[in-house]
Amino acid sequence: MGRYTEAFRHSIDDPEGFWGGAVQGIDWYRQPAVVLDRSSAPFYRWFSGGVLNTCFNAVDRHVRDGRGDQAALIYDSPVTGASRTFTYRQLLDQVARFAGVLRGLGTGPGDRVVIYMPMIPEAVIAMLACARIGAVHSVVFGGFAAPELAARIDDAAPQGHRVGFLRDRGQPDPGVHADPGPGDRPVEPQAAIVRHPAAPPGAGSAGGRP
Repeated sequence: MGRYTEAFRHSIDDPEGFWGGAVQGIDWYRQPAVVLDRSSAPFYRWFSGGVLNTCFNAVDRHVRDGRGDQAALIYDSPVTGASRTFTYRQLLDQVARFAGVLRGLGTGPGDRVVIYMPMIPEAVIAMLACARIGAVHSVVFGGFAAPELAARIDDAAPQGHRVGFLRDRGQPDPGVHADPGPGDRPVEPQAAIVRHPAAPPGAGSAGGRP
């Protein structure tokens, strides 16, 4: 019996034992108190009490463990013919820099960030940066028109939360808005405009409102 079949069988026969073992392969700020919390059944909670950072687990720890020069992200576009490779060290640098940009715009834990980009490495970097600072990200397909994008920004903007809006510098300004719901205070979206390698000469990164 192969390793996959054994692992699958273990996960079915003893899910708590299986996932309890998987916990050891993750870096935690605080280990879970229990693997599966059944105290509010049928509303179960996995890894109750545990605290971790998914960005650290996806990027930082590989640099820490000596794999910094290993390829972490390979971008190969059949549309533009562009090809780029990021090592874990390079990816960490880009993610940390953009996390700093988000913090500079006032984004913090629990804030909602809308990412409006095509499938480029910067989209992945933006998602990891959100995870790094504890922000919630919502990815909107870069081909959506203004009304569809506006609807998703409105949906991500409940009372008391800041909306971050990230778009590719090469895209036209969609002219979107984020209307407050009844009784909500106005929500003022912040924008971080990301330069794409294929953007026109002179295009850069900026912070402001769309």
